[in-house]
Amino acid sequence: MKEIIAEIRDYCENAFREAKRSHNWDHTERVYKLCMHIGKIENADLEVLAIAAFLHDIGRAAQDMAKGKVCHAEVGAAIAEDILNKYDIAKEKKDNIIHSVLCHRYRNSHEPATIEAKVLFDADKLDAIGAVGIARDFLFAGEIGAMLHNPHADPYDTIPYTKDDTGYREYVVKLSKIHEKMLTKEGRRMAEGRHAFMKEFFERFVREHEGEL
Repeated sequence: MKEIIAEIRDYCENAFREAKRSHNWDHTERVYKLCMHIGKIENADLEVLAIAAFLHDIGRAAQDMAKGKVCHAEVGAAIAEDILNKYDIAKEKKDNIIHSVLCHRYRNSHEPATIEAKVLFDADKLDAIGAVGIARDFLFAGEIGAMLHNPHADPYDTIPYTKDDTGYREYVVKLSKIHEKMLTKEGRRMAEGRHAFMKEFFERFVREHEGEL
């Protein structure tokens, strides 16, 4: 199984060479490390988790090209199935990997049903909050040509992938709520500290943007 994991890892690393920086191989590696940390504590299948972590964003390019109109988790699950069919992996493990990829996204209707899917969900979300999450937030805003902040736009009435899809908007509509969505005990513990740091940052960000500090 180690050889299969290594081959899939290498395949995915190569696939992300031209990826957007906010969702590139660095993100995948961090999610993998978080999966290994949380997975050990939650007694998850680390082989399933390793492969799922490497594959979880394999469909991301399709979502970026469609400007958010397709779900990268759904596309990724289909791609993952094609990749996994090339290897001699037990059906139960294969199905779990595909399920984990399908269910890892914050914005879709697929609910994680296995501990591995829950760990991957939490790991992916943890990388979206805290110090790294803030950095990725503004990196993504820059990738789509968004403003730093638009105090005149309603965050809940703004079209994604536009200039008004700012880092602050993403914090308001998504990142500020992530800590409440965590599915594992360790994920919840880690999310609280990252959330507290991020909340303090954005509160100061708004004050500085208004010239109050």
